[in-house]
Formats: sequence, C-alpha cells, structure tokens
Amino acid sequence: MDMDDGHSRNEARDAHADAARGTVASLSTELLVGILAEAPIGMGLLNAELRWVYTNAAFLSATGLDAAQILNRPAAATPFAADLPAIRRVLLEGNPRDGAHDGARDGSDGANNAGASATAEAGLVTATGTGWHVRYRRLEVDGRIAGVVAAVTGPATPDQRRLDQARRRLAMQGAAAERIGTTLDVDITCIELAELTVPAMADLTIVEVLPYEVGDRGKGGAPEAPRMRRAALACAPELRRRLGTLAMPGASVRPGADSAVARSLAAGWLVMANRLSDAELEDQAASPEILAAYRMAGVDSVLAVPLSARGRLVGVMTLARGRGREGFSDDDAVLIRDLADRAAVSVENARQYADSQSVTLELQRALLVEPGRPHSNLEVAARYLPSGNRALVGGDWYEIVRLPFGRTLLVMGDVMGHGVEAAVDMSIYRSAIRDAGGMDLPPHGILRHLDNLISKDDTARPATCLLGVADPNRGRWTFANAGHLPPALFAADRPTELVGLPTGPPLGTGVGGYEQVIVDLRPDQVLLIYTDGLVERRGEDIDVSLARLASLPLPAGGGLEDLLDDALRLVAPAAVEDDIALLAARATPR
Repeated sequence: MDMDDGHSRNEARDAHADAARGTVASLSTELLVGILAEAPIGMGLLNAELRWVYTNAAFLSATGLDAAQILNRPAAATPFAADLPAIRRVLLEGNPRDGAHDGARDGSDGANNAGASATAEAGLVTATGTGWHVRYRRLEVDGRIAGVVAAVTGPATPDQRRLDQARRRLAMQGAAAERIGTTLDVDITCIELAELTVPAMADLTIVEVLPYEVGDRGKGGAPEAPRMRRAALACAPELRRRLGTLAMPGASVRPGADSAVARSLAAGWLVMANRLSDAELEDQAASPEILAAYRMAGVDSVLAVPLSARGRLVGVMTLARGRGREGFSDDDAVLIRDLADRAAVSVENARQYADSQSVTLELQRALLVEPGRPHSNLEVAARYLPSGNRALVGGDWYEIVRLPFGRTLLVMGDVMGHGVEAAVDMSIYRSAIRDAGGMDLPPHGILRHLDNLISKDDTARPATCLLGVADPNRGRWTFANAGHLPPALFAADRPTELVGLPTGPPLGTGVGGYEQVIVDLRPDQVLLIYTDGLVERRGEDIDVSLARLASLPLPAGGGLEDLLDDALRLVAPAAVEDDIALLAARATPR
C-alpha cells in the first residue's frame, strides 16, 4: 500500500471522528440519556470511584440483573467484582490506542490484576470474568477522568470462557510468585496471601495458622479442631465497617467442629458451600463471631482450603463472598487450591526459618548469660538486644575478664555472618579471650595472639574486636582495636569523646599489626563500647552514624542501666535490623 494513501485514510478517519465528537458535544444531556436508554446494546457507567451510576434497559436485560442489584453500589459489591482488575486498569492507565495487547501479560501485573483476564483491543479493555462479554473504556470530559463506560456485547462464548480460565490461572500464578513469600516472616506471608485474593476472588479472606507441633499429627488426627492463631484478614473496603467484633490478626481461635474450616482440616481438602440460607451459614461459620461478621457483610458463599506443605498441615484459608456475587465455581476451586499449595510452602518455609532462628537466639542468650565479673573498683552493665524475627541472630558478644593488680579487661566483638555458626564461633572467641587474659598480655598482644590462633582454623569466621583494660588504680584505660567501632567516653561536664584508635584488621585474617592507646580514666567518666547494630543506618555513612552518637548528652552521672536504656532509645534505629550488644563501665569511688 502506498504510504501516502495510508496517511490520507488516517487523516480522513480522524476528521470523521472529530466531526462525530463535535456533533455529540452539541447534544443535550437529556437527549444523550434518551439515546442510551433506547440503545440495543447494554450500556452502563461507573463514576471515578467505580460506583455504578447508570445502566440502560438493554444492560439489565443482557445481564439478568435488577437495577437495585447494581445502581449506586460499588463495583466490588456487584457481580462485576471479578472484572475489577480490568476496570481499575482502564481507569488508571487510560485507553490503549496502539492495537491489541497480550491478555496474559495484561492480567499478571500484580495482585489486583489476577482476578479476571483482560485484553485491550482498539482502545477497549475486554473482560469475561463475570460470565458476560463486557468492554470497558475510560470516560474523559474536558480532560478530566469522569469514570468508566461498560458495554455488554453478549454472554461469553465457551471458547472465550476457556481462554479466560487459562489466562486467569496464569495471571494468578504469576501474581502469587511475585507477591507471596517476599520475606521469611509467617505473618507477612499470610497477609500477602489474603490480600492477593481480595477483591479478585473473595470479599473477605481469613488466614489462620496451626501451632508448629500440630502439623506433625497429619490430616484428621485430632478429635476436635485445634486452636489456631489468626494471622491475616483482608476484606473489600466497603466491608470494613460492617465486620463488627470479628477477631483481628493475632487472636487465638478454635473453629466449631462442624464448620467448613474444621471439616477442611480434617479431610485435608477444600470445602465449598454456595448460596447458603441463614441456617446453613450458621453451620458453615467457624465461630459465633465469624457468623455475626458474615451476616453483617451479607455473605452467602464460603470456601475453606487447608494449607499443607511437605505433608504437614500449616493452617487454613477461608474465603467468603457476598450475595451480590456469584458463588464459588469449580474453576475457582482449582485456582484457589493451586494458590493455597503455593502459599503453604512459603508459610512453612517462614515457620522453619522462625524455628531455626529461635534455636539460634536461645543459644546466643545462653552463651551471654554469665560474663566474668569485674574487680570491685569498676561498675559494669551490659545489654544484648536481638534483631527480632526479620533477620538471623548474629555473632555479637561481650566479655569481662579480671586481670591482676585490680585491672579488668572489657571485650566487645562481632563475628562476621549470622546464624548458629556465627553464635558457635562467638563462643570460641570468648573462650580464647579468657585464656589469653590468664597470660597477662597487653591488649594489643591479646589481639595478636587471637589473630594467630584463629587464622589457623580454616572453618572459623573472622571477627571484629575491641579491647579495653580498665586500671582505676593508675587512672588509665588501655585500648586496642581489631576492625571494630571506637569506644565512647561520656562525662557530665565534657563533650562526648570518640576515642581515636589505630584500627587493625579483623581477627582471623593472620595479618596482625595491632597497636594500643592509653587514655586517662576519670572517676566521673563512663565508657561505652558497642556493636555496629547500635549506630548504623541503611544507606548512611558510618561517620554520620558515629557523629549522632557523639552528639547525644547521655547521663554519665546516673545508673549504668539507665544509660544503656537511653542509648538504645536515643541511638538505636527504630526498626532494629542487626543485633546490638553494648557495655558500659565506670570506676567506683574508693
């Protein structure tokens, strides 16, 4: 085709479109509404908040709906909830104008696009998630987004339904892979699972997890349903104020013996119940508070599916739909079963991670329970704060060793890495420090000895280490540093001092080269030594972090435990991402 001919045709088409828009713009609102009312094609309008504000007679006839079932109701509370991903995409992204797009790609851009397959053709988005063939287009008035126009072109054909089911399943699987299991945290994983299903697959979803030991009993091993912990709850926004006293995440719950939840756990398979009467809903509800929430939310369809991974019951997910939506179909059941299987693996991984972390934490605490005691001329307080559930416990440690002539060796160290191995290596360093203290070596000599000793063990992890020998009788501190952060000295009438020390390499490298520095020890002075978790911030230079510590007026004259509390409150990050160990020391009056 001649390019000039094609260009001329496009110009002609655009001219006709401009003329048509001008003609429509000149018509009165009453005339336009009258034309739509008489149109043989079903037409509806959602406003910018996605609430149905208009439908013509053909729309109601084609869908079989009454006006009361749709008008002035949000799309999520109508049978068109399954099309919400497509509708939202049209509203947010506008109308594609560059030809067709791949439907699987269009339906897999996150959790909100997983519920219905959609394709874009000639500026329209088509969805068949409702069972009808509906086309959606964004409505703009004077450059302002006014809403979305829906045109019902007829029921979806069998081929369209099969294609929709395939696309929907692929989209949900893609969204699940992207959105579920982003962290090794049980509760976050359950929240991700619940939020993925609402509103695409349910109006209300609850995820509950079993105690770790219950899963070992296998399916149906208990005479009554076990007590579980509610881990996540997600619902459509318009339902939040109607859930009444529904127990929130964190609550301990036990489902009734005949409920859908209990039966799904006992059978190890999903239980589906649609179009329930009030009496039937009472039987299916897991508890009176769930029943009350169902009634207030207008629920009449329930599906409960166990979460099972590697032969262990992990928990259960319950999905509920209100009366304005279709009940759960066999296709829904297959899709939800796939989703539950994938999510269960992520939940089980998170539970095993938490269990392993708990073992490590207990080991770490056990190894730090009884450090040595200082001489009576030195007051000491120490604190260990684990990072919590989001990161593995590390190898932070401290030690106190009594030396001859009233001297006390204070040690702060951090084994590189995390987990059980780091905690075990930490205990090796502590034992070696105690042995070296018996040799009465100076601080830099102790570091040289440890570095030589650890470097001969190929399995040992390197560690940073700061040593400080307190000698109140002679009024001095003696420090040596192996790759650690500097000590801080606080006094009531002086600025905080970060002691400048020559910093040698971490222990275990075999490089050596440690030096020591002597600093005056004053009776009104407090020494604070710590690991990097106290001061470091993600993306922040360490000099800025240390300057923050030096700028704080920590109380040098009060109790040392209070000083540690203030240091953690004022210096430590709000969300602790690494373990924190810190130790404060002050000479006692004679």
